[in-house]
Amino acid sequence: MEKAELIKDIAERTEGDIYLGVVGAVRTGKSTFIKRFMELLVLPNMDSESERRRAQDELPQSASGKTIMTTEPKFVPSRAAAVQAGGVLVNIRLVDCVGYVIPEAKGYEDEHGPRMIQTPWHEEPIPFHEAADIGTRKVIEEHSTIGVVITTDGSFGEIRRETYVEAEEKAIEGLKEVGKPFILIINTARPDHIGTAQLQQELSEKYDIPVLAMSVEAMTEANVLHVLQEALFEFPVHEVNVHLPSWIMALEESHWLRDRYNEMVKETVKDIKRLRDVNRVVDQFGGGEYIESAVLTGMDMGQGIAEINLNAPDGLYETIVNEIIGEPLRGKEHLLEIMQHYARIKEEYGQVEEAVKMVKQTGYGVAVPSLADMRLEEPEIIRHGSRYGVRMKAVAPSIHMIKVDVESEFSPIIGTEKQSEELVQYVMKDFEDDPLSIWESDIFGRNLSSIVRDGIQSKVSLMPDHARYKLKDTLEKIINEGSGGMIAILL
Repeated sequence: MEKAELIKDIAERTEGDIYLGVVGAVRTGKSTFIKRFMELLVLPNMDSESERRRAQDELPQSASGKTIMTTEPKFVPSRAAAVQAGGVLVNIRLVDCVGYVIPEAKGYEDEHGPRMIQTPWHEEPIPFHEAADIGTRKVIEEHSTIGVVITTDGSFGEIRRETYVEAEEKAIEGLKEVGKPFILIINTARPDHIGTAQLQQELSEKYDIPVLAMSVEAMTEANVLHVLQEALFEFPVHEVNVHLPSWIMALEESHWLRDRYNEMVKETVKDIKRLRDVNRVVDQFGGGEYIESAVLTGMDMGQGIAEINLNAPDGLYETIVNEIIGEPLRGKEHLLEIMQHYARIKEEYGQVEEAVKMVKQTGYGVAVPSLADMRLEEPEIIRHGSRYGVRMKAVAPSIHMIKVDVESEFSPIIGTEKQSEELVQYVMKDFEDDPLSIWESDIFGRNLSSIVRDGIQSKVSLMPDHARYKLKDTLEKIINEGSGGMIAILL
């Protein structure tokens, strides 16, 4: 990632204020890190010469040995430095915290006991170890947008690695409680050593944060940018847009495959908390029965928005098509036959679709004729008194639907009351779990559905043809001539 783009993205996430809180144990190189960071990234990019000189004078001092150098929190520079990068003006400031005490360090006690130091958060001096605890939390919560924890592998100086572990854990625990993005840097004299790489991997797994290994004293601009880039990936994700294949989006919302995709997306993206998590989650999507692969198509680091495209296996489309048409698709010619058949059905059904909805809702539905159905008769000149006019008459068929509840009754005589009760229990045994299963009940060698269907069919066919014609004629007269408010039906 380019330097200007990186700083621009971080500036967006921090609202233009890149404030680094540098925390950790004493004697790990926190002051050295701040000094090198300022020299490499901040001072060269400051426009004001006077501000640059002032910031230069405020750089912290560092030294080797066991004696503690930072005895009070310090803002570097005291006023945030305005830095121009890629057309974006950002304010950069670092905070040098009082380090967590380790047993082998010197300078946290004097002849009177624990050393008392002054902090910006208390009017009275407080013990050194208390200043480290309170200062770390205050700096990260109130004065920082990014946290940097410095630790060491013990490869420089006179203090062993084991001595730093407790203070390191305490610092990281405190930052996790605050919830702001932070990274861990192992300050080492041998950044390329295999043992350093192993420690880096071990700490990354232990704390679930990015861990960098470098010599802080020999830090380069590339190292500084790497620190910022890793910190950027620790910022939270605000939005994840997962795009399903377009043909799946064309399915009805209630379709089982759309439901399955929605479940998989919800289950997978719930693990995305940081920008760093996005790539890992994208890898989890692919290789399943319904998702062949997932591709990260875009990530706006500054806004915290990720775009993910899901790709379905090739055979899944054909499976769903077969399911929808109700038969296996045998080839292109078969598809054309089906499409033509469906087109004819759609054209026919389109005329009565609204009528079907009406009859289901109210018991009566009317399909209004289309312009193509209308027949215009020859105009006729008519006389009305001394005046003349023209009569134009159009005839069009309208389809009227009436919903009629047809009753079908089946009353087998089987013997005793007990036998009748047993038949009822047999028929109703699975009704609560599956109401439709009652129709599959076998009675006297036939299932109940076929018995009831035959009864309904026989009643429907009982209406004679002449009665149907009379009903049609009556309806035509009512529609065309009106009923005068009264309809009489003689049975």
